[in-house]
Amino acid sequence: MNHKPFLVTFLSTLATSFCHVFLCKSLSAIFFQFCFCYILLIIKTIMTTILLLLGLFLLSLRLTGVQSIGVCYGLNGNNLPSKQAVINLYKRNGIQRMRIYGPDPEVLNALKGTNIELLVDVPNESIQDVATNPSAAANWVQNNIKKYSPAVKFRYISVGNEVPVGSAVARYVGPAMEKIQKAIASAGLQNQIKVSTSILTGLVTNSYPPSHGSFSNEAKPFIKPIINFLVQNNAPLLVNVYPYFSYIGSRNTIPLDYALFTSQKTVVQDGKLGYQNLFDAMLDGHYSALEKEGGSKVNIVVSETGWPSAGNPPAASSANAGTYYKNVIRHVMSGKGTPKKPGAGIETYLFAMFDENQKRGEETEKHFGLFSPNQQPKYGISFK
Repeated sequence: MNHKPFLVTFLSTLATSFCHVFLCKSLSAIFFQFCFCYILLIIKTIMTTILLLLGLFLLSLRLTGVQSIGVCYGLNGNNLPSKQAVINLYKRNGIQRMRIYGPDPEVLNALKGTNIELLVDVPNESIQDVATNPSAAANWVQNNIKKYSPAVKFRYISVGNEVPVGSAVARYVGPAMEKIQKAIASAGLQNQIKVSTSILTGLVTNSYPPSHGSFSNEAKPFIKPIINFLVQNNAPLLVNVYPYFSYIGSRNTIPLDYALFTSQKTVVQDGKLGYQNLFDAMLDGHYSALEKEGGSKVNIVVSETGWPSAGNPPAASSANAGTYYKNVIRHVMSGKGTPKKPGAGIETYLFAMFDENQKRGEETEKHFGLFSPNQQPKYGISFK
């Protein structure tokens, strides 16, 4: 028998099988390496995306902190700079938010294109008309808001400022808020502008300790409909918070360093929560009061806070005012929040841009300015 063909066939088949196995293993290895590299690329892409998003998130937190400071612009003076000069002063100092106490065409025109966010009031004297006149709210929004939007960045509309709960106009605040809200919605601005009202801290009683805070019996008929409105429209309550007035009203029991943010220790212990400054205690007293009236989801915006530099020594002094403004800015920009609301931003408007020599009331009312009428800063404050 001739075994040569068989041997050749066998060797040929063996070689072919070996090559096939080797080729398959090589292809498998290549495929495995490809899959491995592809997976690594996907993981790298995901990690890069996560790091980028984290960076943007942290940047947004930083920007939110910086932009949480606004300044109230009052016009009760006969020696104030031109309105355009005032807007320029805001821009030079990096102040990104402003409150005005009524729509002023000259101010609104000067604000166009500046990206300064605006809190504007419906003046107290206009509230009843807005609440009762069928066309008043629509006309007010059209003439003072829609006409200037989006060139002017409206943030809030405050229906009234510190309306006394026992006054004749108090019962019109809630209905006026409803009418303004409907007018805002009709103008297509309901997702851009929130409607609220600014209240005095005096509406809350029993605020020591803060967890005991509650609205007074006199205030409840006024505030309850407002809270319901704020809950329904996801809007904040605007509160004018002044540790200065609380201090001078109870200076025998409230330490000055507690009012000025300079206390190095806990002054008020409220259960597990400790308070080193009066500002936080006043805010949390209002949060406690809101909770008791069904407003646990309502946020608070500090629509005014400040300290006078003159008019009632020794409490009202340049040194105390400078200390207060610097420390409240530092506190707000830190993003720490309050003991009751840790980590929550405290959007705050400082009162006020200028000393106003025609402001009514006590002498101190004329000396809350961060700047003198000549535009020179009274304190070494940075808003950036």
